[in-house]
Amino acid sequence: MGDFKLTTVEEFEAATNRLLETGAKVGADAWQIRVKNQTPHCKFGEQGICCRICAMGPCRITPKAPKGICGCDAHGIVGRNYLKFTAGGAATHSDHGREICHTLYAADPNGAYKVKDPDKLIRIAKEWGIETENKDIYDLAHEVAETALLEYGKPFGTQRWIKRAPEHTQKLWKDAEIEPRAIDREVACALHMSHMGCSSKPEALVRQSLRTGLCDGWGGSMCGTEFSDVLFGTPKPIDTEANLGVMNADNVNIVVHGHDPSLSEMICEYADDPELIAYAKSVGAKGITVSGVCCTSNEVAMRRGIPMAGNFLQQENVVLTGACEAIVVDVQCIFPALGPLSKCFHTKFITTSPIAQMPDSEYIRFSVGTAAEKAKQIVKLACDNFQNRKPELVYIPDMKQKSTVGYSVEALVKVLDGVTNTQVDVTGTTKPLIECITSGVIRGAVAMVGCNNPKIRPDYAHIELMKKLIANDIVVVASGCAAQAAAKAGLMDKRAKDLCGAGLKRVCELADIPPVLHMGSCVDISRMMILVAELAKDSGLNISQLPVVGCAPEWMSEKAVSIGNYVVATGIDTFLGVDPYVAGSDQMAQWLTSGVRDWVEAAYTVETDIEKLVDLMIERIEEKRTAIGI
Repeated sequence: MGDFKLTTVEEFEAATNRLLETGAKVGADAWQIRVKNQTPHCKFGEQGICCRICAMGPCRITPKAPKGICGCDAHGIVGRNYLKFTAGGAATHSDHGREICHTLYAADPNGAYKVKDPDKLIRIAKEWGIETENKDIYDLAHEVAETALLEYGKPFGTQRWIKRAPEHTQKLWKDAEIEPRAIDREVACALHMSHMGCSSKPEALVRQSLRTGLCDGWGGSMCGTEFSDVLFGTPKPIDTEANLGVMNADNVNIVVHGHDPSLSEMICEYADDPELIAYAKSVGAKGITVSGVCCTSNEVAMRRGIPMAGNFLQQENVVLTGACEAIVVDVQCIFPALGPLSKCFHTKFITTSPIAQMPDSEYIRFSVGTAAEKAKQIVKLACDNFQNRKPELVYIPDMKQKSTVGYSVEALVKVLDGVTNTQVDVTGTTKPLIECITSGVIRGAVAMVGCNNPKIRPDYAHIELMKKLIANDIVVVASGCAAQAAAKAGLMDKRAKDLCGAGLKRVCELADIPPVLHMGSCVDISRMMILVAELAKDSGLNISQLPVVGCAPEWMSEKAVSIGNYVVATGIDTFLGVDPYVAGSDQMAQWLTSGVRDWVEAAYTVETDIEKLVDLMIERIEEKRTAIGI
């Protein structure tokens, strides 16, 4: 392996501890301290048996009080809480998609936002039956955007995107009555069902949970992914770097954080502006470095090669380096703690969205119409702040790894075309990947997704699971914070192929890919749904028969519950390392881990022991291989 070696979780932790020492000097708070203050966690909440949906309570289920004041038992309470969790996640991701649709609607050849992938726009228009001949590309963009926005509230019919699923999958959804209708309708219906005095039957609540998840994965999130590609370019493999060492002590450091690429794309655009680079030099810096945290980071990494400073639980670390001039956020997964923390340093904490306003921040309202003006203002503000840096507080860990990112479905299909020696023209299909799987060169695939969670040793589950999977010739596709964990460790470096079994190593060599493939942000899990749909069509198998499973070992947010529901509902067995707050109801647990299999041919497995979790995934993949005779 030459001089290549993975960065270990122990090294991550040592760097964090050094940063926390700096924080202690200035009286800064950190999540590690707050976790201790919140432990032990409320057991009623963890089991899902606390109900506060009306003012007669809150009610808690105990052996002495097996029913709430209204008479609802543990199964109904757990089920309603689970559905509300799903609705929150679906609303969040889908609203992100809505904003991207609005951005596409505002695209203009002379404006801040342009159509960078017109071919994809035309393909989507034809898919939706929209006339494309002799039409200006921006007129077409506006028509497609308006059509997409109508998916959020249309009174009749189901989501347009679900026609991408195999017919078998569509039939399962229809028969189970979980076809997603208008996106906003499914979220509203979920909130209605879980209101006091409505549904308390677990079966009904689980059914709507799946349907609400599908309106996200095959609705709002797919809008977010597909139209981001149209606006900012469909990702293709690009080299970048990951971990805190990507920050530059000599430069103005701007960290973008959140999920909506509309903001981060503009920040990157102006950070490259020669006028602003010259301005940065005029205040004593050598240049401007933009790096990212969370899914905003994934978005700009896979399209621009912008380095990834870290994932969810590293967001405070970028401020603790003492070298961050501005942390600029949009929406989702942002710690309110960043405000008070930034005040301990010279960092500007800049919020930009009316959806995510926080105390102790500088609010610069960002909108499509003022995108260029506001981005320039933010970059200039960061440059001005460089002179306020306190050199005695600056410490950037010398820790980073090379990563190749940007494997959209289109890019993945293209790179895998070179793997097989078949004489059949398979360009533009997933057949090379299918051939690798059926021949046994690759045993299967795992979609690794999700956040960090302090309940799990941060990044440990992601990295250790990935290492064991690739050693067993199982390729990993990753998104969100799971992808950044892999990148920080070095698993997205092509040299990591030497950690693989012989079969996967050979594929990595032939295709010139790393063993863990970066597919983007958390909304881009919709890419994974498109990929498995194409694999099923090209192989003649049902999605549920493919030797593919999903895994979220460190998940923590409502969005993750929505994601899990649409992944399972698509026919992919999904493995969780954190319990989804249903332990208080054996009926809910039974529905999620086995009952839904009768509807969608897949279900959840929950296992908090990481070693057991990975063994269960490998076992399930081998069961699927045996079942289809490969």
